[in-house]
Order: sequence, then structure tokens, then C-alpha cells
Amino acid sequence: MFWRGKQELATDWLVVGLGNPGEEYCLTPHNLGFMTVERIARDEGIRITRPEENALVGHGSISDSRIVLAKPLSFMNRSGGPVKGLVRRYKVKPDKLLVIYDELDLPWQSMRLKLRGSAAGHNGMKSIIESLGTSDFNRLRIGIHPGHAIANRPRYVLQPFHKQELADLEEMVDRSASIVRQVLKAGMEKAMAECNRRSPDQQGEVISKTE
Repeated sequence: MFWRGKQELATDWLVVGLGNPGEEYCLTPHNLGFMTVERIARDEGIRITRPEENALVGHGSISDSRIVLAKPLSFMNRSGGPVKGLVRRYKVKPDKLLVIYDELDLPWQSMRLKLRGSAAGHNGMKSIIESLGTSDFNRLRIGIHPGHAIANRPRYVLQPFHKQELADLEEMVDRSASIVRQVLKAGMEKAMAECNRRSPDQQGEVISKTE
């Protein structure tokens, strides 16, 4: 159970899905972080409705881990403020923060778990790293590169999914949610070994940024 009021708010994991607020962004690549935490919340009976630190949060437990699911209410490039506020509020250490976001430098439907790393051009991650003053936290990267050259990368991530992409979306979000549950159940190291293991159907090389 979570402690309220002036007492410490107890949690084992803070799981943050990145995205942009507003209906016009609901079905765009940049909102896959939102979609993942929403799927976890739906499956686990958690309501992400409580406003805290310019984010919507939901409290629950998975595999005996007390968790906070969060969706920042700021736009993507200002995600750092809400994440920093939640990290302070719940006294979360970097190894218990998991951020979920789209990655244009990974092939469509591929997924990677990482313990740390740079923003690699992702504005949401850049904001979080700058706000926290560290890049040493966990992240789940969801590949969104369509497999062909992209003329305008910033525009692409904010455009609605195409018909074929929508056909893949349900399975894609199910898999990302399953990976998060594996992290909560077995820890990052074991989950990384499973998630990052290459297979022809869902893994691939990092896409070059020069297109």
C-alpha cells in the first residue's frame, strides 16, 4: 500500500511512458510510450487518472512490485520536468526508473532494453537527461522506422499511423507491455537478455541517421 500525506510515498518502480497530450496525437509513433503504459494499466486494473507533478499517474502492483505508472502532461520535448518531479516525489533511484519511448533509429516493431545511454536525438529523452542530470536510468526503446528513407523525421513521428502500421499496432503494444512486466518480475538484466536477443522477425540493425 502507498503512504500518503507527509509520509514517504513507497514504490518499487516508476514506469513512465512518453508521448504528447491531445487527441490529435493519440495514434502517432511518438505516443507509443503512452500506449504501452495504458495497456499495462488496462491489463492490471490500474487507473492512470491521478494528477501529480504535471503528469497523470496510477498506483498498483505487478509481481509483488509496487509500481507507479505515469504519463507526463507536458509535450514531449518538456518531459523532463514531470519525470524529475515524480522521481523526487517517490524517491526513486535511477535503477528503478523505466522510461518507454519510440525510437526512429530502430526498425519498425523492434525493441531494445537499455540500462543507460544518450538521448540519441530523441527530444523527450534529452529533456529527461538534462532535468535529472544523469543518463543512468532504464529505458525501453520501441522501433518505429518504416524501412524506407524519411524526408522529414520530426514530421514523421507526429503523423498518424498508416493502415499497415495500424494492423501491427495491437501486437506491438502487447509485446512492449509484456517486456515491462518481465522487467518488474525478473529485473532488467534477465529481461534484457530476453528482449534484446536477435530474431529475424523482430530484430534488426540500427537505422542510419543520414537518410
